[in-house]
Amino acid sequence: MRSLGRNGLFFAGLLAFCLIGQAVAETPIAVENAWSRATPAQARAGAAFFVVRNHGANDDTLVAADSDVADSVELHTHIHDNGVMRMRPVADILVPAGGLAELKPGGLHVMLIGLRAPLEEGSTFTLGLTFAHAGHMTVPVTVKGIGAR
Repeated sequence: MRSLGRNGLFFAGLLAFCLIGQAVAETPIAVENAWSRATPAQARAGAAFFVVRNHGANDDTLVAADSDVADSVELHTHIHDNGVMRMRPVADILVPAGGLAELKPGGLHVMLIGLRAPLEEGSTFTLGLTFAHAGHMTVPVTVKGIGAR
């Protein structure tokens, strides 16, 4: 049987370290049921909704979103302002340890501003999500009917 030698042992150790590092680097964040509503041809904005689950022991925060379907993508919420519902940007969205953040119509959501083309029912697009600790991930978004809830 042949010995690995000094260099062989070094590279075997380096490979093991990289594989362990990769396993540790896997995110505890899971994005589920990402969807959007179809938009009329003249619409300039749309929204994306989904659930973010944090299976980890530490809080994380959704800090940004991006997509090729719009000129600008922002994290938003709805607020009551003198009896009128208004959308407002938010800096981030907390995803508590062992918990979830639900982005849904009438609440937190991802705003797609300056749509480059209408969102058509049955199509999909990708949405990039950036988390403070888990980093960047890309999720597919399914476009449902205009009246979808």
